[in-house]
Amino acid sequence: MLLSCYIHRNPLRAGIVRRLVAYRWSSYPVYAYNKKPPEWLRTAPILSHFDAKDKHRAYREMTQRYSREEKRIWEDFRHGLFLGSQKFVNRIRSKYLSEKPDVEIPQKRHVLRDTNPEIILKKAAKVLQCNTNDFLQSARISDSDKLNRDLLIFLLWSTGWYNNQEIGNLFGLGYSSISRRVTIMKSQISKDAGIHKRLEEIKSRIKV
Repeated sequence: MLLSCYIHRNPLRAGIVRRLVAYRWSSYPVYAYNKKPPEWLRTAPILSHFDAKDKHRAYREMTQRYSREEKRIWEDFRHGLFLGSQKFVNRIRSKYLSEKPDVEIPQKRHVLRDTNPEIILKKAAKVLQCNTNDFLQSARISDSDKLNRDLLIFLLWSTGWYNNQEIGNLFGLGYSSISRRVTIMKSQISKDAGIHKRLEEIKSRIKV
């Protein structure tokens, strides 16, 4: 049953959604809220383990308890995929894993995201010749600083290594604010060749 909880929490762990029920491909709503299942899905093998009258609520509560437990065996693997030293993980990462992680596979994402985002941010800010402290110390920032900030946000987001909340923490912004900035920057990049060129220059120079 713990494996079921682990699987259902994958989209949340990967930063794809903020709530388990929001992931459209998940069977979690079927198990936890008695939603209509597809014909192929059989929930009895798992739900039959509960003695409670409301088995769906029992499953939901079990998943919630699981999320609060920090050291479950399923999540205690180093980076989710490998058992071994950091040196071993680094060797496997450089030899076998592509630079672009599949966000649908959070374990792979965790291996690739091992680079501290602050290091990437510092290198990218140097290319843009801007000071990231200016973004945090002023409630109102100039248009040029705003563009630089949004480029840095988009750069971190585009790696797929960090979720919106993690990126937001670096800029003093919330989850939804990062989503808005990314959407705006996508539009600007597609319309403005100059902005697109600046982004590609950053990626090229810091090897992201």
